[in-house]
Amino acid sequence: MSAAVEHLDERLQDGSELLEEIMPSAITLAMMLRQRTMAAWMRTEFDGYGDPSALPPYRRDVPGHIVARSPQYGWIPAPVDDQQKQDFGHRDMPEGIKSLEKTCLSCKKGTGNRIVFNQEEMATLQSQINLTAELAITVSRDSYCKLLRVIRCALYLWCQELMELGIGGDHNSYSQDERKKVAHLDDPERFWRKALESNGDLPVPDVREAGFFERVFGRAG
Repeated sequence: MSAAVEHLDERLQDGSELLEEIMPSAITLAMMLRQRTMAAWMRTEFDGYGDPSALPPYRRDVPGHIVARSPQYGWIPAPVDDQQKQDFGHRDMPEGIKSLEKTCLSCKKGTGNRIVFNQEEMATLQSQINLTAELAITVSRDSYCKLLRVIRCALYLWCQELMELGIGGDHNSYSQDERKKVAHLDDPERFWRKALESNGDLPVPDVREAGFFERVFGRAG
């Protein structure tokens, strides 16, 4: 597993590489540089957030569309007003990178992923709109892509700053001086906040679309 900064930077810009496949190398690099805060953030992103209160802003209140299951027509837009959309029409996203990317790969462009409300929330909303039908929220593929893009862009920005400070080439380890020179970069919030501001301008790809057979039969290997 190569942890060279340049190689990691190239992979982050390669649309054929999934973030799930790149993250272990990024974690290895962070550990080699003794950047424990970066490594811990990457691991949590990779595995998912167990504590809802620890979710960063880009994983909170991801907007979606509220839908109801009709016996006749399947899932259709639910008759909700603006206040109900505001109260119920969003979801926190604690899942790990693999799960989020898998959702993206299983959705075609312009579609989304349907998440059924928990029983308590559903009962509250059903009583408000006087409906007994099952309710869910559909989060678009674009919203999943946007979330994953923030993480990928944060890693890209981290790599860029490491390279600017001369951390490059193939390494099995880094000297104390090298680690000290980049110690101030051990700050994931700095990079994801920057990614939130500028990710549209960065040369980082969105999650690619899976082909038909890949969606039906899963990824090879």
